[in-house]
Amino acid sequence: MADHDHIIVGSGINALVAAAMLSAKGKRVLVLERGDRFGGCMRTEEITLPGFHHDVMAATFVLFLTSPAHAALGADLARHGLEFCHTPHPTAVLRPDGSSLVLTTDRAANIKAFNAVSSGDGDRHAADVGAIEADAPFLFALLGGELWSWPTAKLLAAQAWKRGIRGLAAWIGEALRPMRAWLETGYSSELTQALYAPWVLHTGLTTESAYGGQMGKVIAFALEAAGAPVVKGGAGQAVAAFKSLIEANGGELRANCDVDQIVVENGRATGVRLADGTTIQAGNVICSVAPGQLYGRLLRDQTKQLPDATGQNLSAFRHGRGNFQLHYAIDGPIRWKSKGLEEVALIHLAESIDSVSKSSNEAERGMLPETPTICVGQPHRLDPSRCPEGKSILWLQIPDAPRMIKGDAAGKVATSGAWDEATREAFADRIEAILAKHITGFKKSVLARKAYSPTDLESMNINLVGGDPYGGACALDQFFIWRPFAGSVNNSTAITDLHHIGASTHPGPGLGGGSGFLLAKRLGA
Repeated sequence: MADHDHIIVGSGINALVAAAMLSAKGKRVLVLERGDRFGGCMRTEEITLPGFHHDVMAATFVLFLTSPAHAALGADLARHGLEFCHTPHPTAVLRPDGSSLVLTTDRAANIKAFNAVSSGDGDRHAADVGAIEADAPFLFALLGGELWSWPTAKLLAAQAWKRGIRGLAAWIGEALRPMRAWLETGYSSELTQALYAPWVLHTGLTTESAYGGQMGKVIAFALEAAGAPVVKGGAGQAVAAFKSLIEANGGELRANCDVDQIVVENGRATGVRLADGTTIQAGNVICSVAPGQLYGRLLRDQTKQLPDATGQNLSAFRHGRGNFQLHYAIDGPIRWKSKGLEEVALIHLAESIDSVSKSSNEAERGMLPETPTICVGQPHRLDPSRCPEGKSILWLQIPDAPRMIKGDAAGKVATSGAWDEATREAFADRIEAILAKHITGFKKSVLARKAYSPTDLESMNINLVGGDPYGGACALDQFFIWRPFAGSVNNSTAITDLHHIGASTHPGPGLGGGSGFLLAKRLGA
């Protein structure tokens, strides 16, 4: 008899969702994490000064709060300590000239504010988010459901019947429009365009990528409906709640357990072998890892058991741009020069669609962006427990960092071709200089800062290849039914009882826990 019903390799959001759901059904679940802590990109640490609790990577939980996984687990997780903090001002844009625009959780207020910026922009916002709301059952089934399934086939058939074949084709064609096309044809104000344009970067896309416009509408709808919540005490508290729930269900989690190989017998996964030689048996093995880890490392001795195209698929799999993180401990409040930003959860520093396009293009070409698109979080405004009274925290994410450096688009930073300390700090200085222009007395208020380059992020989590936080490029050819490979089907692999979940699989990256949820349901949860 196997030691466990399910072994889960890795402990990110999808792994924890699957473990919680399966253990709740009485399954014997074991989660194995090679690092010294659980949670993948969910980690909270005092990285600047004692008493300042920073979310080192992931910070905003709107995708989880609106997910089927939260619907299934939310009440149980709350009993184990998971609590969210909110603000009615989820996001804003701040342009170089100091002009700004805030999105709230009040649709009527948004319509009024956008129309004040430019007549018709508010009405267009209402039409766009209203269309997402009307299409929600169909759209979110495609974005987060099991694509290779009879329910999805029936859903598509029903839509074809409702809209007509041509109507459905027109809907799909509209959904494939890039962010730039949606914004430039729908909104006349550059300020409104600039509010939404940076959000496409958080989906792993660019302003010119197919279906970026549809994702922009989805994000606008989600932010307006659910805000940009953070976890009270930090993202690490979400991990603690999951761990407590899984253990209460009889499951087990082990850190510092480096899985070296998947044990395969007669074409079936029967367990794992750790780096220290220990073998653990299980009825199912679930891997929440990047494709390179699964096929290049864990299955390295099983090439005869895999399809001939596996090697070609793996070599063709592309990772996306890197991520850069910058964290500040601040003495006193954040004194924005532009009014109305004090309570905003996430502020993008960006000028326009073109500026967002330029920074992402430079990063994709291996260049340090001359003017990076910057996302600024103020978690202490939602959750005062994050830092000492009278102090502040800033969480900066730069989604446009080159994975491998070829040069500096500004021609000012001498690069060695790698993310060494000098390059990291020089890029951090560039970001800080942009930020400081918008905050009164910023440089004098800084108590400490901590920067993480793409290389630093990968060193903390081997699945962030080149600092890519999205588990692979999210372009259309590598998404939906083609994620991670063209022949992928519902998190299955060519090895019986071996399953692949995580950001590299459908429904893709983020804190929604979608692949873990779908697989757990398929396995009987």
